Amino acid sequence: MKGLNIEIYAHDSEVDVAHKINTMELHNWINHLTYIRKELSNLIHFYNAQPAQKRLEQESTSQRFEMKQVDNDVILVELQKFKVSRDTIAECEDVLCDMTFIQEHEKCRRMYLYHIDKYRKLKDTFFKELQGKISQVAQPA
Repeated sequence: MKGLNIEIYAHDSEVDVAHKINTMELHNWINHLTYIRKELSNLIHFYNAQPAQKRLEQESTSQRFEMKQVDNDVILVELQKFKVSRDTIAECEDVLCDMTFIQEHEKCRRMYLYHIDKYRKLKDTFFKELQGKISQVAQPA
C-alpha cells in the first residue's frame, strides 16, 4: 500500500484491502474527533457566556464537557500519531509486520468507539437537562 492511495483494486491482496479500509476508517475517526473538538468548544463557550449565577448552577456539566475535551484531544493526538506511523506499512515484508498494524488499528478502534459512546451519553444527559429547563420555563405558573 502506498501513501494515501486508498482505491481498492481487484489485484490487491486481502491484507492490502484491509490496510486501505483501515486507512479510510482512521481518516474518518480523525475528522469526526476534529468536529467534536469544535462542538465541545462551542458548548463550553455557551456555558461560559452564561451569567455568573447560571454558570455556578451548571458547573458540573461545564466541567464534564471540559474533561471530555481533554480526552478528545488526547485521543485525536494518538490517532494522528498512528496515522503517521502507518506511512511505513508499504515497507512491511512479512505477516507479522502487517498484523502489528492491524492489531494497533483495532486498539485505536476500541479507544475511539469507547470515547464516542461516552461523549454521546454526555450529550444526551446535557440535552435532557436542557429539555427539562425549557419545559419548566414554558409551563405557566
